[in-house]
Amino acid sequence: MHANPITVSNMANLPVEVVTEILSRLPVKSVIRLRSTCKWWRSIIDSRHFILFHLNKSHTSLILRHRSQLYSLDLKSLLDPNPFELSHPLMCYSNSIKVLGSSNGLLCISNVADDIALWNPFLRKHRILPSDRFHRPESSLFAARVYGFGHHPPSNDYKLLSITYFVDLHKRTFDSQVQLYTLKSDSWKNLPSMPYALCCARTMGVFVSGSLHWLVTRKLQPDEPDLIVAFDLTSETFCEVPLPATVNGNFDMQVALLGGCLCVVEHRGTGFHVWVMRVYGSRDSWEKLFSLTENHHHEMGSGKLKYVRPLALDDGDRVLFEHNRSKLCWYDLKTGDVSCVKLPSGIGNTIEGTVCVQSLVPPTLLSLRDESQEKNRKKRDDFLSKGFKLTL
Repeated sequence: MHANPITVSNMANLPVEVVTEILSRLPVKSVIRLRSTCKWWRSIIDSRHFILFHLNKSHTSLILRHRSQLYSLDLKSLLDPNPFELSHPLMCYSNSIKVLGSSNGLLCISNVADDIALWNPFLRKHRILPSDRFHRPESSLFAARVYGFGHHPPSNDYKLLSITYFVDLHKRTFDSQVQLYTLKSDSWKNLPSMPYALCCARTMGVFVSGSLHWLVTRKLQPDEPDLIVAFDLTSETFCEVPLPATVNGNFDMQVALLGGCLCVVEHRGTGFHVWVMRVYGSRDSWEKLFSLTENHHHEMGSGKLKYVRPLALDDGDRVLFEHNRSKLCWYDLKTGDVSCVKLPSGIGNTIEGTVCVQSLVPPTLLSLRDESQEKNRKKRDDFLSKGFKLTL
């Protein structure tokens, strides 16, 4: 989008609210270009109010990871995907990058050296986090480390939880070291250990309703059922989340986020059953959304169905899911049909998807303007909207 002096001059006659509404409907790339058009627009675009207003109208993108490469795809154009390769800010060792989470357009990423960055790939701005510290207990083996990332609106803060998990093979016991990073303090603090054993070392925390979620078990026993544990970013404590009444945790499971709801995928026999919790915390609100069985194998162009992870809900009619960590597929909730997304061959045959909104949120805290600044901005905007007649 290119603006000329006539367009800018005409828009200067519009009320500030109308200009804000128009600008908020544009993608990040266009807004950044318009920011350099005039001081008035820059003042609007740089304001905390506009950044949050634009966030509520933001386009949703899918970030695909293939080893150390990250690609951005527009969810609305997956019929003819044209992925854009992103240049992330971390050094690559062993050709690997992890996406630890996404919130308000910020991606939290790390490399194998445990360097961590908060990064807005659409603004191309990032922040390197300080290193966390852990101490391995004697006679214990380092088993895994997982993270969970989310925004905490009550404190206007971003928080990253690190769980380092250890196992004593001789005593068949486990322990964990839990640390929490907050953007406000720009530091880590130690928390009490988590009294559960992680079920999957590859799974990062799923952020839903102010809490981060993982699949865990209480004991290191083969027949011990899995359960969902949540870390509340407000109380900074762990608690258990009820499973659907017919899901007992004796089959392979995983948690995900779908349409703003907590989601559970149960692998029972040869099929996958996808559940969503419509009202967070209410066991009675669990609803089976759909199932994938052997009948869908031929539609996905593969032999055995090994892995399913829901990613996004499209207008309430279709679910985008990751299949066997190699393909993206749509499931039509009305017809039950499955169709695959044709990805360019350059992306590779192993992928991992993360949903991320395109936002103007920087990897720093959005501070509130003081009263005098807000009054000055309002006076300036009123003047410009009523009396701005200059040719730019």
